[in-house]
Order: sequence, then structure tokens, then C-alpha cells
Amino acid sequence: MSSQDIPEENLPAAQDHAHGAVGVADEVNPFADPGLPPHEHRIQDVDERAARRSERAVALMFTVSMLATIAFIVSYLVIPNDKSIFVFPIGHISAMNFALGLTLGVALFCIGAGAVHWARTLMSDVEVADDRHPIAASPEVRAKVHADFAEGAKESAIGRRKLIRTTMFGALALVPLSGVMLLGGLGPAPGTKLRHTMWAKGKRLVNMNTNLPLRPEDVAVGSLTFAKPDGLEEASEDFQNEIAKAALMIVRLQPGNIKDKRELDWSHEGVVAFSKICTHVGCPISLYEQQTHHVLCPCHQSTFDLSDGARVIFGPAGHALPQLRIGVDSEGYLQALGDFEEPVGPAFWERG
Repeated sequence: MSSQDIPEENLPAAQDHAHGAVGVADEVNPFADPGLPPHEHRIQDVDERAARRSERAVALMFTVSMLATIAFIVSYLVIPNDKSIFVFPIGHISAMNFALGLTLGVALFCIGAGAVHWARTLMSDVEVADDRHPIAASPEVRAKVHADFAEGAKESAIGRRKLIRTTMFGALALVPLSGVMLLGGLGPAPGTKLRHTMWAKGKRLVNMNTNLPLRPEDVAVGSLTFAKPDGLEEASEDFQNEIAKAALMIVRLQPGNIKDKRELDWSHEGVVAFSKICTHVGCPISLYEQQTHHVLCPCHQSTFDLSDGARVIFGPAGHALPQLRIGVDSEGYLQALGDFEEPVGPAFWERG
């Protein structure tokens, strides 16, 4: 239906949106203002039943958005993260990822589609032209902006269309909950797990290569040996998580070459044990120079002096490697005398 088919008495009252007189091109002004084309009214402008149908359509899309957001939350809570489904033609994919992507996509799409349909069918579509003005706003301009905003709010019909307003606020209020729920995917809070490793009093030092407990005589002066806690097996499910904190470097020095008193007290016959995890970004340290007693991280070249408390002498690492206090048990095997006294690896906000 066009505006020509509507009785003139049903048309909305004309509004003065002119922006200057329509000009005629001549030699002085070859680019005269042609003016705005005649405005054609939409069916919703003249038929309240059509406007009601559009209002219900917009409200339906906002309602679907709310339901999709709720489905997103339920999917996150109910679907196991290891469940997979077959989706043609993609193949086997994670059921949770598919459900989360589908429901969040529907929720966001319906908000956008509802807003577009609202703007195209119910908000004012009268073209308004305005003359340019200086950047600095005068009091008159500010007053006009406030008046235009009030007029726009009135023309949007948000005050009259209570159904749209209510469902829109509901959809916009629920959608952010999707992001809040995703925070749960970061996993449980670490608690004090970053402060502790598998090392404890009485835990034997086991050679990483031979899987045999170490004796002091197994470690030669100038050699570098890697060790793990007794009982930590590569086949265990949490091996990678635990070895990332508990991996040790075992070095034997001449006691006279050890400069740091605490390092000497925590060693056994010159055998010292330091964390293998670099304190920069957590790379495993593996390069040892026996003449200088320096170890080098291969990732970013942080260098530590194992004869002086493993302090940093070069590179981006922020602090020394933690030392493990060691001794021997009744059978002559090297054992830990406790856990590290500070967290291993890179620094974090609760380090201490």
C-alpha cells in the first residue's frame, strides 16, 4: 500500500522539515539545492493494526533472544565438556561449543534483527536535513540537541510501545550473563596450588633418565642431573602439571666454590638442588657451563649463577631460582627436607 491509496484524513500531520528554499540552477549557482523528495508514508504510519503487528514481531525477536540466552546458560551448566556430536557437514565437534555458539549467535542476532525491524517499521523515517554549524556548540545549539533528542525519543515510540520496551530491556539485561558464565571456563581458582609442589620431607630424588633414586656419589662434580620426586610417574594423569612445578636441576660443586651461605647449608656435600623452571616465563633450563657454574635458559637467555644462590646475572628473569633443601636418608639416598619455600617459575601477584 502506498500513500496514494490512503485517504488524506488518515495521513499523519505534515511536519516542517525544510532546509532552505528549493533553488534553480543558473550561472551564479550551478549546483542549486534540489530539495528533498516527497515523503512516502509506510503502512505502519497510517494503520495501527500494522503497527501492532510490527510491535509484536519486534517483541517476539527480543523474547527469542532472552530464551536463547537462558539456553546458553543451561547448555554451559548441563552439557559435559567432553561430549561430542556429529554435525553435517562439519563432522564431530564438541557438543558444548556447538550449543554455546548456536544459542549465543541466536541471542545476539535477534537483538540486532529486532532493533532493525523496529527502526524500519515503527520509528520515524522522515528525512531531516540540517545545516552545518561550528564545532563549538552555542547554548542555542545545545538546546536544539536536547530538543532533537527528546523529539527522537518521542518518535521512536519507546514510551508508547511498552511491549517492545519491556522485552528489549529484558534481552539486553540477559545477554551479558553469557559473558559472565564464560568466566567459569577459566577453571577453578588456583588457591595455594602455585605455592606447593610434590616435594615434601622424606621424598627421594629420582633420576629423570634412569628412574632410579639418586645417591650423592651418583652426581659427579661439574655434572648436571635432572630429578623428579619419588612416586611421580610419566604414565600418571597429572604428570605434566606436577613436573612443571617439581622438576629439579642437581649439580655438584666444590663446597669451597659455593658463595651463598644458605645454599651451602641447604646442600649435601656440595650437591645442590634448584628448580629447573625459569623464573621468566617458565621454560625448562638445560644448559650448564661447569667452569663458571652458570645455567642458561634457552628461551630468552636468562642466566643464573648456581654457585651464588642461583641469582640472575643476565636476562629478563626477575628473581633467582628457588632452592630445594636436601639431605640423605638412612639408606644413603638423596631426599628432600621439605618443599620449596617460595613458588617456582614466573613471578605472580601473590608471590612470597
